Amino acid sequence: MAIRQIRYVGDPILRKKSREVTEVSERIRTLIEDMVDTMYENKGVGLAAPQVGVLRRVVVIDIGDGPIKLINPEIIETEGEYIDIEGCLSVPNRAGTVKRPERVKVKYLDETGEEKTIEGTGLLAKALCHEIDHLNGILFIDKIIEEIVPEDDQE
Repeated sequence: MAIRQIRYVGDPILRKKSREVTEVSERIRTLIEDMVDTMYENKGVGLAAPQVGVLRRVVVIDIGDGPIKLINPEIIETEGEYIDIEGCLSVPNRAGTVKRPERVKVKYLDETGEEKTIEGTGLLAKALCHEIDHLNGILFIDKIIEEIVPEDDQE
């Protein structure tokens, strides 16, 4: 597969709402595989299609258990509150604390077009929320409670 170019903050595509995938075609499956390769190449935990310039509702995540591939993901339940540090491949050299749900339940389509659900807590919940935000043109920097200054930038 191919490594795709990551779009960075300031690119207008990152602020647009992605379109629903109406057919899980070979083209969508190729996009997903390219996104997985691009995420690994850039040492990311997740990647949304707008981050590689495609306005489709497609997300890939790997928190260490292998890739999770979601088409048209939608949060259907949330519970609790969790504040943790986030960063983003599209916003290099910035990090900050963000409030997210402690637990989320997401419905989505898999690569065969079958509807499924996934539940996540902690890092998986954070990654699901972060990537689904990308599909709606929202970046983590819009939700930062407190910015974290990298140690090498402190005096």
